[in-house]
Amino acid sequence: MSECYQNLQLQLLAGEWRDGSGEESRPVINPYSGETLLSIRSATSSDLDATYRKAAEAQLSWADTPPAERSALLLRVVSIFDERKEEIIDWLIRESGSTRLKANIEWGSARAITLEAASMPARAQGATMSSDIPGKENLAYRKPVGVVGVISPWNFPLHLSQRSVAPAIALGNAVVIKPASDTPVTGGLLLGRIFEEAGLPAGVLSVVIGPGLAIGDDFVAHPVPSMISFTGSTPVGKNIGSIATGGRYLKKVALELGGNSPFVVLDDADVGQAVKAAVFGKFLHQGQICMAINRIIVDSTVYDRFVEDFVAHVRTLNVGDPSAMETAIGPIINTAQLEGLQQKIARAKEQGAKVLLEGDIHGQMVPPHVFGEVTPDMELSSGEIFGPLVGIQKARDEQHALELANGTEFGLSSAVFSGDLDRGLRFASKIRAGMAHVNDMPVNDEAHMPFGGEKSSGLGRFNGDWAIEEFSTVQWVSVQRVPRQYPF
Repeated sequence: MSECYQNLQLQLLAGEWRDGSGEESRPVINPYSGETLLSIRSATSSDLDATYRKAAEAQLSWADTPPAERSALLLRVVSIFDERKEEIIDWLIRESGSTRLKANIEWGSARAITLEAASMPARAQGATMSSDIPGKENLAYRKPVGVVGVISPWNFPLHLSQRSVAPAIALGNAVVIKPASDTPVTGGLLLGRIFEEAGLPAGVLSVVIGPGLAIGDDFVAHPVPSMISFTGSTPVGKNIGSIATGGRYLKKVALELGGNSPFVVLDDADVGQAVKAAVFGKFLHQGQICMAINRIIVDSTVYDRFVEDFVAHVRTLNVGDPSAMETAIGPIINTAQLEGLQQKIARAKEQGAKVLLEGDIHGQMVPPHVFGEVTPDMELSSGEIFGPLVGIQKARDEQHALELANGTEFGLSSAVFSGDLDRGLRFASKIRAGMAHVNDMPVNDEAHMPFGGEKSSGLGRFNGDWAIEEFSTVQWVSVQRVPRQYPF
């Protein structure tokens, strides 16, 4: 590993790498081994203020940088992603507990959105429009929003930061990242190093690391950022939305929040293929994914066969060292998440769910837990699980399956399996979710397709043309080319 990517205790504040000004330091822990990877001194509100003000200053000249130069910089970032691939993947495994397979997927997703963003400067289009006023020319300019504050989570830290950072910078904005405390390196510091190596001017991208209780509200409420992009839980997202839109300074928000993804198996489905999709869509990254399968809903006519084959397949999954390519399930990110999962397991048993598969928990390693005879009123159905637990519900028929799928306040991703593609498409279109997949699992993300949710799963869309819309604004400029006649 290069020395550049080893010395990551410093933050990128106001254009320079330095310690935060706080009195406390927080260790970054490998969730599998318990090893302390490094320790970072926390930033303070004064650090945040200086960083935002530097970002506002740097953004003005960055916005004036020709589109071709901004595109070229993003392409250099892609090249660095390729050169540093193994280093990046190693950090994802050690810091976030990613299995090697998941780390490779995340690296690829972050690279893909960077490549997509490289084309955005040339795609940010304005318009000329006619006027009812004689001699007037109407222009609609597409412009950067200014400074974007990005708050990213710990589960896909590299990608879920980069999917905001890359488009925002490509479109002429400056960005300040506040990564999750569990994953400051992969959620922010690596990106700071990579963009710096690519030649991004100082101050255009900054990384501020500190506890949410100390700087979280200030990060959103500060007068400089015009937009806050947040990925995380629904309760925190609602609070961020309230601060951003209800405070002294109104801000644009992009919120990707919690999920409760249904995976529906209709009576004509290819059960064998549905089982394979369900296992991968549930247990990738230990189920710690916002769009991971949360509820499996199976038509009663194929329920028994699905359950038998699903449990048999899950039994084959390897649980252990995330650095091994054959490992399917690695560690839970931290003890708080672990305790929450233990409570969910106990609650599922108390509420009468049938234990189909379980295992002993060792340290932060939780083996798969599968429950049958689950009903909509159980906590296993109503809340986001975010771990290697799953409940299987039985549907009387297609209409009942749809009612179960939509019986939630969330609407992020979803999936349905059917032997009739038109039937599957009709069913998918009736699911109240931002994303629905036919004969596939709900864990899908393509850099050119709209990613986001409905209901309590968020506001706005990431990726592709939708990201251009999110990370820019429109200004109407009119030019009166001949003297206008006024009535008085």
